[in-house]
Amino acid sequence: MTERADFAATIRGRGTARHGSRLLVVHTRSADPSRTDAWAQHPPRVGLVVSKAVGNAVTRTRVKRRLRAQMSALVDGLPAGTDVVIRANPASATATSAELGAALRRCLRQVLVKEGA
Repeated sequence: MTERADFAATIRGRGTARHGSRLLVVHTRSADPSRTDAWAQHPPRVGLVVSKAVGNAVTRTRVKRRLRAQMSALVDGLPAGTDVVIRANPASATATSAELGAALRRCLRQVLVKEGA
């Protein structure tokens, strides 16, 4: 995802769910099963939010790279039409890739259960 409106709709819109941990917060928005338009059929999309509170530019880029790598293994398991926004908390700056991956999997599992997916 790259558009501000898509991020806002996923974080604040209707049909959204979220789950957080010490390291990150995962927001999701599912496609409405009754819709047959192109939006409901697109592959899952992922967006990252890593603010300056996480650290300097080098630290933020490292966190983004780690989250992208962890998410690439999980994106195929998401239902079509799902949008995911991952917001990194400041504690993610000192976390290892394994810790970020475990937190991401746990949050995704919880948020998908909330949605009934």
